[in-house]
Amino acid sequence: MKRSKRFLSFGTMMMLILSTLLFTACGAQQSTNQGESQQQSGEEKEQVVVDMFQFKVEIAKELEEAAKAYEKENPNVKINIQTVGGGDDYGAALKAKFQSGNEPAIFNVGGPQDVEDWMSKLEDLSDQPWVEQALPGILSGVTVDGKIYALPFNIEGYGLVYNKNIFKDAGIDASKIVDYESLEAAVKTLDAKIKSGEMKDKYPLLEAVFEFPAKETWVTGLHTSNAVLGQEFESSIDAFNSDKVELKYADAYKKLVDLQANYSSNGDSKAKLNAVDYTTQVEEGLAIERVAIIQQGNWIYGGVKNVDENVAENLGILPMPVDGATEDSIPVGVPMHWAVNKNSDEKVKKAAKDFLNWLYTSETGKDYIVNKFFFIPPLKGFENFEPKDSLGRAVKEYAEKGKTIPWVFMGYPTAWGMDVLGNNVQKYLAGEYTWNQVIEDACRSKSIRAVSHWINRRIL
Repeated sequence: MKRSKRFLSFGTMMMLILSTLLFTACGAQQSTNQGESQQQSGEEKEQVVVDMFQFKVEIAKELEEAAKAYEKENPNVKINIQTVGGGDDYGAALKAKFQSGNEPAIFNVGGPQDVEDWMSKLEDLSDQPWVEQALPGILSGVTVDGKIYALPFNIEGYGLVYNKNIFKDAGIDASKIVDYESLEAAVKTLDAKIKSGEMKDKYPLLEAVFEFPAKETWVTGLHTSNAVLGQEFESSIDAFNSDKVELKYADAYKKLVDLQANYSSNGDSKAKLNAVDYTTQVEEGLAIERVAIIQQGNWIYGGVKNVDENVAENLGILPMPVDGATEDSIPVGVPMHWAVNKNSDEKVKKAAKDFLNWLYTSETGKDYIVNKFFFIPPLKGFENFEPKDSLGRAVKEYAEKGKTIPWVFMGYPTAWGMDVLGNNVQKYLAGEYTWNQVIEDACRSKSIRAVSHWINRRIL
């Protein structure tokens, strides 16, 4: 049975959002709403403990620091943060957390599918001060029947993150890489120079063009597939409300997987890629110049910077070329949202809401968002906080040029992207599946984990 189309449309979606965010002075009056939770003179307040369960490992340390800054301004509030992400399945961990009876006050939801799955736990945040600062269309994926249930983390873009210096020293002009054909030619050129030993003196650790983390099924099953399905659907809402998926660019999907696998450090034994994780790809790959390109996004900047600041500042983003469709763009969207547990104690809910509002509307919070989390903010009022990191600037440049593809994977059926597509890619790399089997199982299998249509979601 096809679900009710209760979610709002994105309209012009990412172009309108990003142009408003990055390039227009909004001049909006900010509301910090800090007074409610600050300790009043001569009056002691009861200690309120807010438990947060969040997925973004890249900002774990900085988020702890932001919480301490908030606690300093609000001494009656204690923010406890638990981070589960990276190589771990946040969705499964969140379910286990709730089932344990130790329900967090603040947790994360993705897009329309997560909102439906967690509706019984979601506090209505429509009256929050940050809502009026939201960019056009940015709340569509978490709006149901006119009510807003979550605050977007940020806006992110991903593609093929590359080392500019390696490309320059290999004589490759990255600006000429505008489609799959030019990308493949550049990869072959760089591969030949690496294998010949020509790059060895300057880059002694450089051993391959790519590192491909097939162990991370969110990379292959969500992000890589999104580059393809982002050509088929206009938004996550469109995908969520559709009763079928065609995967009409399945061959282009295969090309993106094959290119990264064949020119990786395990190109001759691709089954080993199923053991390659995020850390191996980012911190032990790109950051130490062991590889030149990885499929990731602007969120990796902080991790690379912690290893080698010079490498981090010399990173750029190549497009995710879908052969036969859009080839010169990158996917841009909202990765996750902050939600408040409506079943929490009223005082806890009030403090949880105040902390989120402080984080995105106070001057201190904004500084953390842009300069420490390296987020591209989802709200107006950040005109004095332009992205300073190399990858944030790269995403901004794609947005300026209108070279963006929507994030539609937030509208995938629960677990379909990672547990079906991602696992099927692993079977393909291990030689257990042909590519046709990867697609057929994902699109036509009748098993409970592999759906033939974007329907019967409630059983997943």
